[in-house]
Amino acid sequence: MTGMNEPAEGWDYPSPFIVNLTVKPEHIDDFQHTNNVVYLSFMAKTAWDHSKALGLDFDAYRKLGKGMVVRRHEMDYFAPSFEGEALRMGTWITGNDGRLRLRRRFQLINEKGATLLRGLSDFVCINIESGRAVRMPPEFVSTYALTADEPADRPAPK
Repeated sequence: MTGMNEPAEGWDYPSPFIVNLTVKPEHIDDFQHTNNVVYLSFMAKTAWDHSKALGLDFDAYRKLGKGMVVRRHEMDYFAPSFEGEALRMGTWITGNDGRLRLRRRFQLINEKGATLLRGLSDFVCINIESGRAVRMPPEFVSTYALTADEPADRPAPK
């Protein structure tokens, strides 16, 4: 289940877009906790689910001939998760320069409200056909509007 406008309690910023997740047996590594790569897939799923909820699925990308692709990920791990555990991944759009770049922040919490991970992903707009970076279409600028204010993610003054 996904949604917006959840209570701010425990979240780094108000009104996250949330994806509820469950740690499955195939997510467990030799240390008997969730493998770090799985957290990255949780971030990707959450970002894509949010984009689709905003109305920008791959069909919309294809029609525009443009898409947002990852340039960089950053993740800080605070505690492990285990098989069967229910988790919630929240995301916010905290940066959009209106030209090429977009930033999302993520927070993963468990049922007790403990933060297990904080992360961010930087995206760049590309022309789908050529794969080259291009200016965002107006639809991306407006639809990927900021959902949280993070001073560190504000564009540098011109």
